Amino acid sequence: MPSYSDVQKAVRVEKFRIWFAWFCGGWVALGIMNATKDVRIWSVVTQIVFSVLGILATIAAVRMTNALNKRAERERRAVLGDDYPG
Repeated sequence: MPSYSDVQKAVRVEKFRIWFAWFCGGWVALGIMNATKDVRIWSVVTQIVFSVLGILATIAAVRMTNALNKRAERERRAVLGDDYPG
């Protein structure tokens, strides 16, 4: 069984990876939207598509972060022997 410290470090790294990927995806989307800004219809299409994808990616990143937080909390309770659910 890994120690709580190992789990905490792994959770921190995974959170960084999740949000770094989210940030990089946002920059790529902004670059694509900027590249298509002179083509009238494609500009509107890319803005709508990337806005929706950005919202979905944010929701997914928040859900993954919350799942990691729950896992870290379970491990903390297992290590410390906490039975208090709240």
